[in-house]
Amino acid sequence: MERDKHFILGIFDDEDILLSAVREVRAAGVKIHEVFSPYPVHGLDEELGYTRSRLPIAAFLFGLLGTTLALTMQFYMMKFDWPMIIGGKDHAAFPDFIPVTFELTVLLAAFGMVGVFMISSNLKPWGQPRIFDLRSTDDKHVMAIDIASNGSVDLEQIKSALKASGATEVNSKSFE
Repeated sequence: MERDKHFILGIFDDEDILLSAVREVRAAGVKIHEVFSPYPVHGLDEELGYTRSRLPIAAFLFGLLGTTLALTMQFYMMKFDWPMIIGGKDHAAFPDFIPVTFELTVLLAAFGMVGVFMISSNLKPWGQPRIFDLRSTDDKHVMAIDIASNGSVDLEQIKSALKASGATEVNSKSFE
């Protein structure tokens, strides 16, 4: 976590006011660091300008790896490592491989997605999370604006833009 980060927080009671506030604040030229909400707000990611996640691509690639590993493992076991001779022929039937292949595909896709998500979200067991406002887990919506990334915009202009857009409170928060 970066040290000496200073934020201005806008606290909102209603999600509709929050959505219009995001539009107004971004239109005023203020860069929003993040918006925290106790539940998903539909349309918020589009308003914040977030692009579509690439997590499905990672899931597909890890699933493909699981399929490849499962088929390779089973074919190697049945043909070379411990060949099964059934009816005078070595037995490496593809239909018999389907259940194990499916299970390993799903397992590696799930573990891969969790790993990629944790790495991309900077979630680690030894990390300390930034808690901007405890009420964001209960009933309030919090818009965090990083002061350093809005160098050209005046501090009072940011606060007045938050108040004008419907924030019930405007607070400052610092992380040392």
